[in-house]
Amino acid sequence: MATVPLLLAGCDGPLSTLSPSGPVAQDIAWLWWAMLAGATLLALMVFVLVALSFGRPREVPEARWILGLGVWFSLGVLTLTLIAALWVGERILPHGTALEVHAHARQWSWSFTQPGADGPSETQGVLHIPAGQPVDVLITSSDVIHSFWVPQLGGKMDAIPGRVNRLRIEAARPGTYEGLCAEFCGLEHAAMRFEVIAHDPADWPPRAPEARP
Repeated sequence: MATVPLLLAGCDGPLSTLSPSGPVAQDIAWLWWAMLAGATLLALMVFVLVALSFGRPREVPEARWILGLGVWFSLGVLTLTLIAALWVGERILPHGTALEVHAHARQWSWSFTQPGADGPSETQGVLHIPAGQPVDVLITSSDVIHSFWVPQLGGKMDAIPGRVNRLRIEAARPGTYEGLCAEFCGLEHAAMRFEVIAHDPADWPPRAPEARP
């Protein structure tokens, strides 16, 4: 029990998928909880069976334990979990039109191109987006495989040399959100961080976005 607070402490913070700040990230967090519930049910079933195995031998109806719990209960839990995963996966795909921005990865930094008050603006280490609006990030790489991830705004997507991958993110409210490369890409991988600044729609597009040092 003493370890529970320490484990729960990892469920919060700017890089936690369980602290969503947008609808896409909210769906992903919901799926995480659904998978946890399914895993808990299966684990409880195993614990109960282990507990019942102690003591003197008893008559056990095979249909109840092998088919009822071993097959149908497990199959039901796994089926519901699969349906939840497919439903969330469909919801977070980029459907319809959205604002497009560009994210380009290289060892070991990110550059972004987004609309500005005076035309397209390129920044280093900082991506500017409007709050309350879906944004499609077009992700590329110039050297090795990287991965674009802003846990509070959406899922992650690989940046692959020679390809353009599309990822939808959305911030429900203005603020600054932390992002990182989620694919090991070399010695400085751990320092390959960036920020996403979501602006109030009244202040969009921003003027002269500042690059992260």
